[in-house]
Amino acid sequence: MSRNSRFLSTLSRRRVLAAGAAGGAALAATAGLPRRLRAQPEPIKVGILHPVTGAISYSGQQGRAGALMAIEDINAAGGIASMDGAMLEPVLGDAQSQPEVGAAEVERMNEEGVSAIIGAFASSISLATTQAAARYDIPHIVDVGVSDQIVGRGLTNVFRFGPGFGTIADSALNNLVTINEAAGSPARTVMIIHEDSLFGSGLADLLNARLPDYGFEVLDTISHPTPTRDFNNVVLQLQAREPDLIIPANYYNEYVLLARTMLQQRIQPKAIYSVLGGAASSFRFLEEFPDAAQFIMDCNHWFDPANPAAADLRARVEAQDLYFTYEVFLDYCCVGLLADALERAGSADRGAVTEALAASTWDGHIMPYGPTEFVDGQNQGARPVNTQIQGENIEVIFPEEVASAEPVFPMPERG
Repeated sequence: MSRNSRFLSTLSRRRVLAAGAAGGAALAATAGLPRRLRAQPEPIKVGILHPVTGAISYSGQQGRAGALMAIEDINAAGGIASMDGAMLEPVLGDAQSQPEVGAAEVERMNEEGVSAIIGAFASSISLATTQAAARYDIPHIVDVGVSDQIVGRGLTNVFRFGPGFGTIADSALNNLVTINEAAGSPARTVMIIHEDSLFGSGLADLLNARLPDYGFEVLDTISHPTPTRDFNNVVLQLQAREPDLIIPANYYNEYVLLARTMLQQRIQPKAIYSVLGGAASSFRFLEEFPDAAQFIMDCNHWFDPANPAAADLRARVEAQDLYFTYEVFLDYCCVGLLADALERAGSADRGAVTEALAASTWDGHIMPYGPTEFVDGQNQGARPVNTQIQGENIEVIFPEEVASAEPVFPMPERG
């Protein structure tokens, strides 16, 4: 049984046992009260929608686990106080790594009466699920989906918690220039390796448009499908062109395979510099393939390493035999954001929740963000960080105010 499966199974058992214990305690405490006072508030149904099967199921399972952990924590703390302690009830959905399936799951969740939806990880899936949710005025908090198309359609029900393509690319390129110049500007040429869905293709287009303005020459851009089981031909092209920088943009499995193949074939660029790398900021990658992971840089979603709450959550997640990936803590925070909106709305009505989210100034997250502020559905307080795998840890190297280490550049010889 996988780490995820064990965690979700344990969580389900704990939820059942907790519900039984809570029910018994409530019955004993209220047995002598009038019926009106004994009535419990209706639970608030929350759609938790991720691709938990299919090609990108690992990330979907991680996101679901983070959301369920947050729901459990909120309920254990007494639920939504402004609604007489109403509990959050997850309505789970599986997009099966396909946008059309994600949209169908939104239809089902609407019929089940959810007050909001959180998800759906991938850009292509989130584009479909937010559009479907708009038909029913369901507020949809997007956890990861970075395509700026998601928040560029004027849908008032859409709230993306994390930063999008544009913000992440700007941060990544500005930090890359800073790192390169500090080392005497040894890196000038780039090759981009990307998966061919909305995420990878969109990012590749953006980087191709912007890298020349930052003084870099793009030698080639190579796309691949998800899943891909063999990167030998791609690596042969890297060997032939010898770029100073390699920028991968793909999901976890493909990222790991590409990195391992580059190490095996002794590809030695000045840096493997990811923008939203599917494994580059992953403790699982570091644990399973430490040699292939060493010194890889990434600009991605990440937690604030100086935040004690982040350290506490990481310890609790790892105690459940789960990796502390960005999907976990982004979804954990998205549930917190929703709970704050429900408290202020004092209602599970979709319109009231949408209004509360639009007015959010929530700052209870563990990200290196400012307070939440939504403009056209995008959280203006969100920002990415740059990480680098150094030894046995993933260090934050930018921005300086939350950095835990200095960047190592150019990359030392590996293998």
